[in-house]
Amino acid sequence: MTNKTLLVVDDDAQLRQLVREYLGEHGYSVLVAGDGVEMWAEIAKTHVDMVILDLMLPGEDGLALCRALRARSAMPILMLTARGEETDRIVGLEMGADDYLPKPFSPRELLARIKSILRRSHDTGSAVAPAREFKFARWTLDIGAHHLVGDDGVVVPLSTGEFRLLKTLVENGNRVMSRDRLMESLAGREAGPFDRTIDVMISRLRRRLGDDAREPALIKTVRNEGYLLATKVERVA
Repeated sequence: MTNKTLLVVDDDAQLRQLVREYLGEHGYSVLVAGDGVEMWAEIAKTHVDMVILDLMLPGEDGLALCRALRARSAMPILMLTARGEETDRIVGLEMGADDYLPKPFSPRELLARIKSILRRSHDTGSAVAPAREFKFARWTLDIGAHHLVGDDGVVVPLSTGEFRLLKTLVENGNRVMSRDRLMESLAGREAGPFDRTIDVMISRLRRRLGDDAREPALIKTVRNEGYLLATKVERVA
């Protein structure tokens, strides 16, 4: 199971949904955006490992967005477009795209391209500079020290499991994380049908955060789906 987050930027709502469902079935977390404004909004609030970017977009086009993305980070970019001429492909690559896939395309080929790009980029680091801290609500999660710091300066030590679990939640703020995904981040395996490890760890984190278990405001339970951190998260690189 992958824990990579992909952002699909395309003005075709039907295509966005089809791609989201297909890639989701293969273990990816998939965010979608219809234009550049929505793209930047998603990137600002969520860690994104790769962008699948359409060339023809309303407002700022894909080439300009690709150039702007590349100026800011080493984030892998796959250009996805109905225009398959060689000149468009070359320009897209010159703007910083890692690969180019013309429409119509096979979902299997798209998946293969994504895997290839992510594999090639693995040794060059993540899409953006690693976060040193995550700030949310009245808390700061210190990645280096593996502890929480309240807005009053009080340090709250975390166990290794608590740290891994909270780090996964803050990296995916306001997104539902399944118990299997959380177990994968915690122990490198999926949760068994009667495994309550995640539920116990979530309860411990709620106590650490002063979150009311009866009506939690930060770590919310989504029935039959999992958990999410229901607050804005700021990454400090």
